[in-house]
Amino acid sequence: MYHSTNYSSPMGEMLIASDGEAICGVWFYGQRYFKSTVTDDIIDDDLAVFKKVSRWFDDYFSGLNPKIDFKVKPHGTEFRQKVWKILSEIPYGETLTYGEIASRISSEMSAQAVGGAVGHNPIAIIIPCHRVLGANGKLTGYAGGIDRKIELLKLEKIGDYSD
Repeated sequence: MYHSTNYSSPMGEMLIASDGEAICGVWFYGQRYFKSTVTDDIIDDDLAVFKKVSRWFDDYFSGLNPKIDFKVKPHGTEFRQKVWKILSEIPYGETLTYGEIASRISSEMSAQAVGGAVGHNPIAIIIPCHRVLGANGKLTGYAGGIDRKIELLKLEKIGDYSD
């Protein structure tokens, strides 16, 4: 059984899910792969971890670089876990490319395989998949929508993606 709460972000409503101890999902409503890693029933609940995550998001959307002081436990294959761990290590205000992530895993790893894992990241923003760019810094897709990705990059003062 999972627990959930909603968070009203400046970029739209978000669902936050927990296994009771750790955060295991954060999605924008309507995004691709919404709730894809949460297979059991979800009940609305008021957990202490949700208060911490909400404060983290409040700080983040205020332009700060808050420290994560709660457990994060995404559910996925061993390969996806490797990719998500690398995503978690990308510093605020910096980016990596899919190819750079692939080369950290294996010399034979493809950027496309990494892209699939990045796209299925179940913990938006906290595991910062929005900080991953295509080759030569090219802006690529985002499960929460490319407009949100651009806004997140702007918030962190990464690049110039103005029209």
